[in-house]
Formats: sequence, C-alpha cells, structure tokens
Amino acid sequence: MKLTLFPVLRRPRLGLAALAMTAVLAGCASPTHKAPVEDRQAPATGSTVSTPVPAETPKAPPPGAENAGKPGYYTIKPGDTLIRIGLDNGQNWRDIARWNGIENPNLIEVGQVLRIVAPGVDASTVATARPVPPPGRVESKPLDSASPASGATAAAAPAPAASPVVAAPAPAPAAPSTDPEDNLNWAWPAAGPVASGFDEARSKGLAISGKAGDPVLAAADGRVVYAGSGLRGYGNLVIVKHNATYLTAYAHNQTLLVKEDQAVRRGQKIAEMGSSDAERVQLHFEIRRQGKPIDPARLLPPR
Repeated sequence: MKLTLFPVLRRPRLGLAALAMTAVLAGCASPTHKAPVEDRQAPATGSTVSTPVPAETPKAPPPGAENAGKPGYYTIKPGDTLIRIGLDNGQNWRDIARWNGIENPNLIEVGQVLRIVAPGVDASTVATARPVPPPGRVESKPLDSASPASGATAAAAPAPAASPVVAAPAPAPAAPSTDPEDNLNWAWPAAGPVASGFDEARSKGLAISGKAGDPVLAAADGRVVYAGSGLRGYGNLVIVKHNATYLTAYAHNQTLLVKEDQAVRRGQKIAEMGSSDAERVQLHFEIRRQGKPIDPARLLPPR
C-alpha cells in the first residue's frame, strides 16, 4: 500500500493560441522591448506648429499683355471704360470692342491691353503730329455780366498823357494743311456766348451758355459714335466722328435727338441744351484731334 503525502499537481495542457498570447504578454512586460508611444499632448503655450502651405497657382496675365507699350495699343487703367478710351483715342468704342473681340463692353480689366487702331493700320503714322489750321477768333463772355445802373454817371478822371503806340508786327499766317482730313467745314454748335475758354488741363473745351432747350448743332458732317450718359462728368453726351482725325463732343444736354451710328450734317440739331451733370445750363463742346483735345477756337469760324 503506497501512501501519497503530497498530491501530484498536473500542469494543464495549453493550446497553441494560449501559448502565443502568453508570449506576447511576456514580451510586453519585458523592460528591453518598449512599445512605441504616441505623444498626444497639446503644444505648450507660445509654441508654433508649422503647417505646410500649398503652392499658389500663378495668375494668368491680363489679355493682350504681350502688346503692352507697343504703338497702337492701350493699357487699361482704373476707372477706364470703352467709351472713355474711345474718346481719348479718337475712335468709336464699338470699333475698339470689335478689334479686340470684346462681346460685353462692361467686362474689361485693369492691365488689359487693347488695340486702338484698326488692324493693318500703321500706328506710328497715326500718332505723328500734324500742323493744326490757323485759329479763328472767339470772344469769351461771363455768364453774369454786370451792367451799370440806369442814369449812373462815371466820375470824370484826368486823361492820361498820350504815349506813342508801337504797332506789333502781324503774326505770319500758318501754312494751310495739305491733309484732306483737316479740310472740314466747321460751324458753331450753339448760338450763345462763350462762358469759359479752352483749358487743356481742366475743361478740354468751350463752355457755351444758353437757356434750357436751346438747340445744339453738329459742328461738321459726321456719324454719331455715342449718344448716352455713360461717361462720368459729361451728363447726356453726343460724340460725332467726322473722319479718321477729328471727333467732337457735346455734353450736359437735357435731351438727345440722335442715335448711335446715325449720319448727321453740319448745322443739324442733335440735342437740346441742359444742365445734366453740371451746375448750370451750358453746352460743353470739345474738338479732339486723334483723341487729343484742341482749342475749338482754332477751327471754328469767326463770329
């Protein structure tokens, strides 16, 4: 008879899955095999975290930029409109739109370069200055001229001593222009007195006074290239193109009597005088030679 003092403890059989799990746990507990740790703490106050910035797509140049600075081209500036560009360059704004493939005249951008001479025209010859015909005579009168009171007498004053008068030599007459573009038969656009003369820096034309509704006449034969109020500072405006060199502008009208692309004759009534976009009733009249304002008195006949 055998006596067993201690019970025999049998080690349970472990399956393969249990053995694998045991090995993994042992590896994790081993100090020589540390598991990777991801630091999820927020950055300290004042520290910066750099974030990659995506590269910006380069902006395409404005249309026509390759022609900037060339003769016969114009770079659009802030505030420009096709009407203003046409007036300043002696062109019909519709022609400029057609030459540049512009369908919507309101969709132009600063920096865009426009062709301002017809395709096939040598821009260098267009920009060449030509002599202007000799001036006519114009007298400027203020709008409110004071007249002496009825019955008033001026105080007698001693007559000044006579002094010899030396006649100034008469200026040599300017040579007549040989350019057929200058041979236009000009007429005054209104019958009123001239309130202010030509000033290239400010007015760019003549201010002719009158009453609301007075007739405004075409100064020479031509074709209307603009009739509207889309040019700031001019009110109701008519622009007539007479040939490749000259155009005229009639501003501040109360009523326009012509439409764009309409042919007009010298002396034809094209508008009625008014005060649109002006402080008083007046006709602002400009003559532009290749887009440059010139003194109308140099072309209008003497009164």
